[in-house]
Amino acid sequence: MLTLLTFPVTVFAADDGATNVQLQAGLNTFFVFMAAMLVFFMQAGFALLEAGTVRMKNAGHIAGKTVLTLGIAIVVFWAVGFGLGFGNGNSLFGTTGFFLTGDSMAASFDSLSASDASLTVKFLFQLSFAAVSLAIACGGMAERAKLSVYIVFGTIFMIVIYPVVAHWVWGGGWLGQLGMQDYAGSTVVHLTGATAALVITYMLKPRLGKYNKDGKPNSIPGHNQVLSVLGVFILWIGWFGFNPGSALTPLMDGFFGYVALTTNLAVAAGAVAALLISWAIFGKADIPSMLNGVLAALVAITGSCAFVDAWAAIVIGAVAGIITFFTAQWFERAGLDDPIYAFSVHGIAGIWGAVSTGLFATPKLVEITGVGKPGLFYGGGFSQLGVQVLGVLGAFVFVLVISFIVIAIMKATMGIRVTEEEEMMGLDISEHGTYGYPEQMRLLVDSEIRPSASSASAPKPSAGTNESFT
Repeated sequence: MLTLLTFPVTVFAADDGATNVQLQAGLNTFFVFMAAMLVFFMQAGFALLEAGTVRMKNAGHIAGKTVLTLGIAIVVFWAVGFGLGFGNGNSLFGTTGFFLTGDSMAASFDSLSASDASLTVKFLFQLSFAAVSLAIACGGMAERAKLSVYIVFGTIFMIVIYPVVAHWVWGGGWLGQLGMQDYAGSTVVHLTGATAALVITYMLKPRLGKYNKDGKPNSIPGHNQVLSVLGVFILWIGWFGFNPGSALTPLMDGFFGYVALTTNLAVAAGAVAALLISWAIFGKADIPSMLNGVLAALVAITGSCAFVDAWAAIVIGAVAGIITFFTAQWFERAGLDDPIYAFSVHGIAGIWGAVSTGLFATPKLVEITGVGKPGLFYGGGFSQLGVQVLGVLGAFVFVLVISFIVIAIMKATMGIRVTEEEEMMGLDISEHGTYGYPEQMRLLVDSEIRPSASSASAPKPSAGTNESFT
């Protein structure tokens, strides 16, 4: 508030004053910067959500790797990824703008010229999106991947995978030329990261004790549901940088406020719908299912928030919460051990969010955004729906193939999974030499090494059950 109050005074205090154009550019730059900071803060949400979702012996590792992957994302995206994603080039990738040095390189980024905000701030904004996509991809490695895998795959993901998809849609690539509607990244950010997570999860195989010999899955609950809830709240708040921030200006009759409205309505509907469906199926209102419903609704509305009416946002959010609940159960029964349900939450919901604009995009909002055509339910026919489906298929197949090749090479050369002994003791101690909860884990380990007489005489749990593993 102090900055906003003093801004006009300091500007007009200059001898030559400031033009309206300069003031608008300064205001837009500040707006984009604050939006970028909100999206950056989502990394704290991911750290808390994932730490709460895994077991205590892996909590420090999973939270710490969030800082590691963010560091990788920043350096690699600055050096190469930003140019490949948004630099001038061809319809597949950019060929200019590498190793960004400042606003003097603005001529290398025609795809970003619609906004008069500073190029360096636009870089921060796009970087924050890329870092979120990488965080989603790395979620599929939880509780069993080597730390080195995060480093190697994270680097490759930020060079070969994410920037290419971003260029296709936002950087002047072929999907953008076709008019694909993806306002803030249901496809570019979430489906891209989730597809990579799907490949990683499949290649790593399930955690020890997840499945019995008959293939029936065991529940491996996270150690702290309160951390997960807090992480989801932080992500919810951060999403106001994601979606409304993508307006890139507080002007335009406050259009970012409308985007905030549709975003908030969708997530509320997703939370309620997911909780109710879990209650109906399980007989109990399942909190983790509700949290997944929140995130799935956020993911789905991310691509469509600027194209749909308020009532449609509620429908999109509710459907996302429900389909994510069922697909999470289905993938688990099919043998895919996805600890944070990355593909269900970010992949399936991302697909639904991308397709939904082909159904619900209104003529008025399409005119405001200037992207694509109205949806099927608003007289636009199947044209926009076809573009959306093509974009989803193109991104999914590309990321799936490249991720599989990369992970297969890594698996054959360096190995991607820790040993059974290391997995049993936990990645906190095996990868870092200390536990995230040292006092509690020491008591637990000591009780297993030196069991009391009563516990020593008690029958031990059978192999394959959760009780066999710390």
